[in-house]
Amino acid sequence: MTSTPSLSDRLRGLVGSAHVLTDPADIAPYVTDWRGRYRGAAQCVVRPANTAEVAAVVKACVDAGVPIVPQGGNTSLCGAATPDEAGRAVVVSLGRLNRIAAVDSKNNTISVEAGCPLAVVQAAARAADRLFPLALASEGTCQIGGNLSTNAGGVQVLRYGNTRELTLGLEVVLANGEIWDGRRGLRKDNTGYDLKQLFIGAEGTLGIITGAVLKLFPLPKTQVTCWFNLASPTAAVDLINAAKSQFDAQLTAFELVSEAALGLVLKHIPDSRRPSLASPWYVLAEFSEADPAAVEAWLAGRLEAGEVGDGVVAQSASQAKMLWALRENISEAQKIEGISIKHDISVPLSRIPDFLAAADAALEKAFPGIRVVAFGHVGDGNLHYNLSQADARDNAALIAAQPAVNRIVHDTVHALNGSISAEHGIGQLKREELLRYKSPVEMALMRSLKQALDPRGLMNPGKVL
Repeated sequence: MTSTPSLSDRLRGLVGSAHVLTDPADIAPYVTDWRGRYRGAAQCVVRPANTAEVAAVVKACVDAGVPIVPQGGNTSLCGAATPDEAGRAVVVSLGRLNRIAAVDSKNNTISVEAGCPLAVVQAAARAADRLFPLALASEGTCQIGGNLSTNAGGVQVLRYGNTRELTLGLEVVLANGEIWDGRRGLRKDNTGYDLKQLFIGAEGTLGIITGAVLKLFPLPKTQVTCWFNLASPTAAVDLINAAKSQFDAQLTAFELVSEAALGLVLKHIPDSRRPSLASPWYVLAEFSEADPAAVEAWLAGRLEAGEVGDGVVAQSASQAKMLWALRENISEAQKIEGISIKHDISVPLSRIPDFLAAADAALEKAFPGIRVVAFGHVGDGNLHYNLSQADARDNAALIAAQPAVNRIVHDTVHALNGSISAEHGIGQLKREELLRYKSPVEMALMRSLKQALDPRGLMNPGKVL
């Protein structure tokens, strides 16, 4: 009498023994999130090499009634790619699906597999004299499949839109193991429901994205990068509207940074240097395909009018890189500083000053001495609003009070018709918060979609819903 092979043995037969990890030491990196906030368990990690293997793995897990946790670069900031602690799940790591399938310069598209690191996609576009504009601090590690699954934003949403707006077609392994191939490089396709939109931003709860056709743009021949001081968030909102009026789409990034955020970078990131005199607030702006002389003349006018304070215009690519490093290393500096309560919120651009004033005041009243580290993509209304106490003992008490902190921040956002998650997603972190701010009708629609596409609830369970 022959025994039934275990799920691990069956998976080894599908992808090869070397690509089914079962040793706890090998599994450990895949079951801990980037921030170290969530630690789960899995019976194994499977590393398929292509879409057909992904589909076979999903079918095997479905047959066994085993939960599936898709994972890209494991850079989620809300626990979306971390399994629960039960240890039943199989983590499906997509890092071996890392091929650039095609670059069509005349159609301005690039076809990629989901495991391609974002930086590799950017480089492939540049090699064809094109731009793939999605830009994130984690771009060397994060993968396109994860970017799609979280509808990632980044620093150039102001000009090019978020990942959803950069996507023309997808290939997806559905929750029953079937493959839907919707990789079409079309700007117009009005043949019914736009199915790809169901999977973008779904955090792997409806299926596993295995490939995509993405938009490309002309590679900018000139870029002007500026860092300047501002007195207040109100001044930043006024300045971005003035910049849009003058430069329109040539304004490709407009990042707001507080002195508290910059201070952590200067403290923890080697070779970081303050680029200008100290100020309560700073803006890092980028102008693409704009006349550098026109940008400098415009900034000189703003300085003369007292709308901005001290500032600097990068005179070389290396100087521009240094300025961008100050912005991109904020999250890393915060991680070194210690745990904080993080928020990824959005409000209408015009209400950013209202949010900061109201939330800062309410938090200071409830938690005297609280340190607010605010920064983000002010051009699209998205702020990262992170909270801690400087003293580790006080900070432990603040972290324990996270539900009360979240209530202040999220209620303030909701009152301004904002969102509690602008670009990081829901994952495990905000799953319960979602119930407070989404209407019953919205939640019912989301549950109906989940039931229709994943009736057994095996695809990344415990995330979003």
